[in-house]
Amino acid sequence: MAEIVSAVPTSGGPYYWAAILAPRKHAAFASWITGWFNLLGQVAVTTGISFGLAGLISTTATLNPSYTPTAGKTIGIYAAVLISHGIVNTFGVRILRFLNNSSIIFHSLGVGSLAIAVLAKAPTHESAKFVFATFYDGTGTDGIGWSIRASPAYVAACGVLMAQYTLTGFDASAHLSEETQNASWSAPLGVITSIGCSSVFGFFLLLAFLFSIQNFANTVGSPIGQPVTQILVDVFGTDGAIVLMTLIMICVWHCGLFSMTSNSRMMFAFARDGGIPSFFHKVDARFQSPIRAGSSVAFGAATSIATIGLYISYGIPILIAVINQGGYTKGPFNLGVFSRPVGLIAVLWIAFITVIFCLPTTNPVTSQTLNYTPVAVGIIAVFALGSWILWARRWFTGPIRQVEAELRSVSVVNEHNILEDADRKDVIVT
Repeated sequence: MAEIVSAVPTSGGPYYWAAILAPRKHAAFASWITGWFNLLGQVAVTTGISFGLAGLISTTATLNPSYTPTAGKTIGIYAAVLISHGIVNTFGVRILRFLNNSSIIFHSLGVGSLAIAVLAKAPTHESAKFVFATFYDGTGTDGIGWSIRASPAYVAACGVLMAQYTLTGFDASAHLSEETQNASWSAPLGVITSIGCSSVFGFFLLLAFLFSIQNFANTVGSPIGQPVTQILVDVFGTDGAIVLMTLIMICVWHCGLFSMTSNSRMMFAFARDGGIPSFFHKVDARFQSPIRAGSSVAFGAATSIATIGLYISYGIPILIAVINQGGYTKGPFNLGVFSRPVGLIAVLWIAFITVIFCLPTTNPVTSQTLNYTPVAVGIIAVFALGSWILWARRWFTGPIRQVEAELRSVSVVNEHNILEDADRKDVIVT
């Protein structure tokens, strides 16, 4: 993906790449399918992050005995989180630049300090054998997990899902590339460093928590309902746990904010190219951001679409690039002879997790524990394919070039210049 974004740095991201990389006669179809999977997948990720933050806030509040969590309260917190993200995203690239810098500080120095503090303060530490060699199957609601009904390998595959979910959204560097200086280098480096930093910091944070578990049975069966919170309570006490959970929540809030930012830029670009109504294709001259797109994400995120849509949208342009290697001119960041092998591995991995994401993770399978991801993916696929066959193929031609846009009275130049003017003053580095 980094190689592709280096060659085609645009806020459209995957759907634009699919159009550029595919043979001309299939470009519009590839762009349409990829665009809808990417858009709806991003809405789902925004939902997941914001709802996850609402859950963390509600869980932390339960450390105060006078607070009783309810579904209504959690939904209210969730709505407040989405509204806060929507408001901040209306103020343009200037305020987002400072929040981007603060996000880097919180996610690097903050998380690093948290990991060190947990290890240093923990009264006792688990052994390396416990951390690296203990197998725990928590997939069974009745005590019989998938390791018994299926195999330990199946449980391990289920365990990959959450890690994979946390590593989504690295196409954000592409969606913000039109607001980034030297995008052909900055955007691909943003893709690589986002994954690298998340993996390294996340790995060491997990190790810090695992080594600092005081009572494993009490941690996984915590009455608080959140193992990480329980670990912090055991190590720092209630007040200390609240402070450190606040740090974690601030980090998650930043993630949700920039997920919405990325989503709104993609909506802006897709609307500019005719994929969704032109109402969303407007850069506000005062705030220098696509306000209509950002506000709609806040409301649209309430209807969650499975995040698997993102991975499919990543895989389509990569697969096209693997098949049609001569279909584009590579940018300054490229993999050389390793381009096709790496692309093939990426496509195979996406195919693997697409299947795994559709399988049940809790045993026994009931109407309450069934994995409804296939239903969500089916809805996306049916809508995208059906709309293409019924009407979109008659008028959607894929990403429009500047000249074509002007002929259709779409002022790409003026709106791009607004972003360029803002870029000279404040630059978002992703």
